[in-house]
Amino acid sequence: MRRTTRYLLLAVAALSAADLTGGPPPRPAPPVPGAQWLGGPVPVVHRTRYPEPTPVADARPVVWVIDGAGDLKGCSNALTQANLTAGTPVELSVFNWSHGPRRLIADQIDTAHAREQGRRLAAEIKDGQARAPGRRTVIVAHSAGCAVALAAAEALPSDSIDRVILLAPSVSAAYDLRPALRAPREGIDVLCSQRDWVALGFAVRLVGTTDRSGAPAAGRFGFRADMLDDRDVPRLRQHFWSPDVAWTGHTGGHHGMHAPTFLHTYLFPMLGATVR
Repeated sequence: MRRTTRYLLLAVAALSAADLTGGPPPRPAPPVPGAQWLGGPVPVVHRTRYPEPTPVADARPVVWVIDGAGDLKGCSNALTQANLTAGTPVELSVFNWSHGPRRLIADQIDTAHAREQGRRLAAEIKDGQARAPGRRTVIVAHSAGCAVALAAAEALPSDSIDRVILLAPSVSAAYDLRPALRAPREGIDVLCSQRDWVALGFAVRLVGTTDRSGAPAAGRFGFRADMLDDRDVPRLRQHFWSPDVAWTGHTGGHHGMHAPTFLHTYLFPMLGATVR
């Protein structure tokens, strides 16, 4: 009887020490790695502050592109595609000067509008140069857009831009280039073709040149160099189409110089760009 009572007392003592669920007492949770300080003083946290990145100046030439009459975007689209395939060696800025899409005759004959837009382009060029001084600046214009380019060059200070390139200009061969030749340090390059008889021959005879002169278009026969001062002659370079460049896809027509191979081979070096 005494032995039975002893066993009962031991059983009661064991039950009182056990968990109410019937399991053994819980073991203490293991410490969390790296968090031993949670129960003690909060450590000092050091935060490294990095300086803001300095913007890198764009060293590429900036090329202002002026399309021909009617806002057909033949020149700007061709240059954009050629620039992409060349690895974007230049920054293109397309200047919209047209009266509106397909308003070819209005753009071709409104000399006052072209000159006003040229002055507006000159102001935009000055503004861009103020924001990014020292960048190479080139103007490329096609057909009637060449009147805008020449008006812009006339409104800019001497030696303030690097180059002007006129593609098949529909201004007259008798246009006085002397005021425009002052602004580009490297002068003006003119790409001409006597085979451009549809746009710069037949069409110009019907509606006239952009400067409303009776002379033939400079894009066919070139500008009259005999009108220049001796100091200006070296600044004018006129490049006439020949069969030697037909392999590039330029066959002498009004838009022939938009052929990608021609642009990469002949025009991009004038821009100061390297084709990858």
